[in-house]
Amino acid sequence: MSTKEKISEELLLEEDVLKENEIVLYNDDVNTFDHVIETLIIACDHTPLQAEQCSLIVHYKGKCTVKTGSYEDLRPRCAKLLEEGLSAEIV
Repeated sequence: MSTKEKISEELLLEEDVLKENEIVLYNDDVNTFDHVIETLIIACDHTPLQAEQCSLIVHYKGKCTVKTGSYEDLRPRCAKLLEEGLSAEIV
C-alpha cells in the first residue's frame, strides 16, 4: 500500500468518527412562528435571531437542520421539540 493510499484510508476513517448527527425540523400547518421560535430557543439553545431564521427556512424550504452534535446530546432536545408538537427527527 502506498503512502497516498494510507493517508486516504486514514482520512476516511477520521471522517466517520467525526460525523455528527443532526436534528431536522420539518414544516407543518399547525404551529405558529412564535411557538416554533420559542421552542427552538428553549430546546436547542438558539438565540432569538437563529430561531427566527430557522423558522423561516422551515417555512419556505420545508425543513431545516436546527442542531448538530452527538446523538446523546440531541435525543432530549429532539424529544422536547416533539413534546411541543413540532415535527423533527435525528438524522
